[in-house]
Amino acid sequence: MMNDEPVFEAMLSPHRSLGRTGLVILVVLTAAATIFHLGFFALAGAWPIVGFFGLDLALLYGAFWLSYRSGRAREFVTVSRTALDVRKVAPSGKQSEFRCNPFWARFTVDRHEEIGITGMRISSRGKATDIGSFLNPDDKESFATAFSGALATVRR
Repeated sequence: MMNDEPVFEAMLSPHRSLGRTGLVILVVLTAAATIFHLGFFALAGAWPIVGFFGLDLALLYGAFWLSYRSGRAREFVTVSRTALDVRKVAPSGKQSEFRCNPFWARFTVDRHEEIGITGMRISSRGKATDIGSFLNPDDKESFATAFSGALATVRR
């Protein structure tokens, strides 16, 4: 009987440098500064500026909303002796899966001299999937090392 326990498991997710508390503080401070300056322009009779201040605030909120929404993406990677599974979860919740035999899997890493790893791909028998595209260069390097080691362990 073959041992099908995972040799390697990883959950990849995008990094967000500003947490929820920081976002609330930023939006509150920005709104307060906007309202403060808006008062001066309104008292000076420059009422068209009011709309631009509101637009600035709405665009700032929209940019952060989109950033946090994209931060909900996840990739789950599992390697066992009999299967290599990659399950991707989009920010919308839509899921896709890539499954192959780890003995047939080929892990390709694209590198740039100055940046480091620019892309990672797993392919097997004509199918392929990109992995960790949202990771920063250090995290890509760490994942590539650990994942390569797991594949080598499984193939022994």
